[in-house]
Amino acid sequence: MIAHLQGTLALKTLNQAVIDVGGVGYLVNATGRTLEAIGDVGGTVKLLTEMVVREDSMTLFGFASSHEKETFLLLQTVQGVGAKAAVAILTALAPSEVEEAIMAGDKAMITRADGIGPKIATRIVNELAEKLGKLQSLAIAPTGAPAGAGGSDKAPAMQAAINDALSALVNLGYARAEVWSVLRALTDSDDSL
Repeated sequence: MIAHLQGTLALKTLNQAVIDVGGVGYLVNATGRTLEAIGDVGGTVKLLTEMVVREDSMTLFGFASSHEKETFLLLQTVQGVGAKAAVAILTALAPSEVEEAIMAGDKAMITRADGIGPKIATRIVNELAEKLGKLQSLAIAPTGAPAGAGGSDKAPAMQAAINDALSALVNLGYARAEVWSVLRALTDSDDSL
């Protein structure tokens, strides 16, 4: 498989780019955010890639960051969400916004993406909430700090505690959106976390 491409940006359209690598032009589908990030035609670009193979096609998708690629792959684990739907979601929302919407149970935010209706949005939120809650890298971080940052050795322990609290309160019957907003407010108000 092709893990990344580095070359000259030969063409850029609304949702695709052609990257010239050693005289071979690779057609890469990408999100609007990635296409904005790669710059202008003629410049050197490097994209992480994921090849999606179907019975009738092989399509290359490109990403400006590993976070975007991971979110793209995660979204496709939901039944009914294919590569095109995942790209549509990531065009409408940044990866961190997708994670925030999932953890907060905000289906309306997911439906901002073209072609994503309430049924699929509900499925995304329901199926991915638990998966995201288990991932350390997606834990709540203080405002302005990336997840996992806290400036101390206590950050991973604090993230684990927050994830445990979220899981426990949801299991006790509290709404995920309410719990998420309270935990978010607590971490935002205390920069010592």
